Amino acid sequence: MNEEEFVARRRETVFQSMQKLKIHCSKDEVPNIALLGSGGGQRAMVGLLGSLVQLDKAGLLDCVLYLSGVSGSTWCMASLYQEPDWSTKLETVKDQIIERLSGPGVSWGDAFAKLKKYHKKDFFSLTDVWAAIAITTYVKEIDELTLTDQWDHLSKDPFPIYTVIDKQCKKEKEKGGDKEDPWFEISPLEAGYSLTGAFVETSSFGSKFENGSKKKPQDEMDMLYLQALCGSALADRGEIFKFLWEIIKDLFEDLTPVIESDTFEEMRKEPKAPPAYKCYQVLIDLVEVNLAVLNGKDPSALVQTIKTTLEELGGGKNHLIIPGEKSTLAEKQAAKFDVKKFTEHVIKDLSCLFSSDSFDLVLSICKCMTQWIWGRNYNFLHKMKNETVPPGLLKSETRDYIDAGLLLNSPYFSVLREERDIDLIISLDFSEGDPFMTVKKTQKLCEELNIPFPEVILKEKAKNPKDFYVFKGKNAPTVIHIPLFNVVNCGENIEAWRNKYDTIQGSYSRKKITDLMDIAGKNISNNREKLLEQIQAVIDQKRHK
Repeated sequence: MNEEEFVARRRETVFQSMQKLKIHCSKDEVPNIALLGSGGGQRAMVGLLGSLVQLDKAGLLDCVLYLSGVSGSTWCMASLYQEPDWSTKLETVKDQIIERLSGPGVSWGDAFAKLKKYHKKDFFSLTDVWAAIAITTYVKEIDELTLTDQWDHLSKDPFPIYTVIDKQCKKEKEKGGDKEDPWFEISPLEAGYSLTGAFVETSSFGSKFENGSKKKPQDEMDMLYLQALCGSALADRGEIFKFLWEIIKDLFEDLTPVIESDTFEEMRKEPKAPPAYKCYQVLIDLVEVNLAVLNGKDPSALVQTIKTTLEELGGGKNHLIIPGEKSTLAEKQAAKFDVKKFTEHVIKDLSCLFSSDSFDLVLSICKCMTQWIWGRNYNFLHKMKNETVPPGLLKSETRDYIDAGLLLNSPYFSVLREERDIDLIISLDFSEGDPFMTVKKTQKLCEELNIPFPEVILKEKAKNPKDFYVFKGKNAPTVIHIPLFNVVNCGENIEAWRNKYDTIQGSYSRKKITDLMDIAGKNISNNREKLLEQIQAVIDQKRHK
């Protein structure tokens, strides 16, 4: 079954739902409704769940044809679609999700074992680290199912679309390139560029291609990795950078048994080999050097310790050149310590001295940190000959895919594809900053790309939004925009709610989960009649066409 066939069947469900709601329309007049969940980490994950529960209670969930998400909203989607026909038993599924999210986390041993599995892939990146260490902290599970597994039992739910962006295309677009298509979507059927229309079967996404021919198959990514691919922009680069070095530091504390085992094994195999524990100590000191620099502290003592240890390990042969090292006092003061180059030098030296599965894994993580590699996968368009595809997409063997929230924190472009013919977009905005940023930016981008989109005119300020906005335009989909925290559900305490649920924090307690679900749900229950009115208006518009 392809998407067109699935949509035709889902439209039958939508038609029956319209009859139950006493909204009269013919089968041809059934509106194509897309529900969008923005990014926002745990806040988006829980907020989307609360919104869907209320849509179900209002009898509106079966009106939704597509469910598309960015970042944290995809975490909610991944949890829902584990369960076949989740939309028919949402109350039960909701309770199961709350139980898991408020329960114990994934053990360090299981997370590290998963990380070691990821390390065996052709391309290992910080997305793998984020999946095994960070995502598991929030979703409290290791989901090894795939989108293809989900498709096998997907029949009564909205069609799911997970979205990311192409990092290289994003850079070109920011430089002023007008031929780039950074918008990348992943559904159970296909993965590819939303506006260019270049796709590959999802089961083959990540495999090596050349001129459209599969040269080296790779396993389909699992749902844990997909959630990390979609949801890694919890903060700016500086904050994530520091957070990841802290994670690596914590890794070492849990690696003590592994270090002891590696040392014993190495001594047994090669008594004269450099001691494993000393190589690990250099890595530990290297992590401390990076954290010292990030925290504005002097790393020189640690740097000297690393240099001395490496010389000992190399029998005096490994003379680490410290970037920025000068002979005179004036030169030393003028020179700036280049921690990136220093880290690269140390990694290079260590890779020649010692090797084990665990050691090589940590070394790879440090290498990814210096190069800031996220979401690297084979490029399925490599060396294809196609004039309709931007030339830049055809050249490189690999592409890097990152959180779409770094460019636009809502998945509008996945549902603005002409062939999906969307009549009504319901945008649930869980963003941390300006609650209108996503819809305003989408309008601007659509103007540049000549994509029909309604004009966005706002009277309210971002600090005090209402709970329901409608934007309409000629030959464009109607857009309903719903900010999470607003003057209706929060009263005068909008800022307090925003602070309580800021993006960077530990996993939510049960109370924080249920409180946020309630506040998000009010945006639906308070506006049920308005939603019905807009659905009827869209049908009337289709009828007159």
